[in-house]
Amino acid sequence: MYVCLCRGITDTQIRKAVQAGSGEFRQLKQELEVGAQCGKCVRMTMEIIATELDKLAQQQPPLYYEVA
Repeated sequence: MYVCLCRGITDTQIRKAVQAGSGEFRQLKQELEVGAQCGKCVRMTMEIIATELDKLAQQQPPLYYEVA
């Protein structure tokens, strides 16, 4: 789905950018120019970033071992 109509940016593009390491809105704004014009897409973009970062955090193994 299109998130930013002004720049034609989709949710898939945002997700791929976050997975590639752009975990902050500032980085996405520089890379994709999301939120650069009218700003109506900023809220949805922030939600997508948070969701993707949560998914990435769940996929990584913990940094410690559980003790029984």
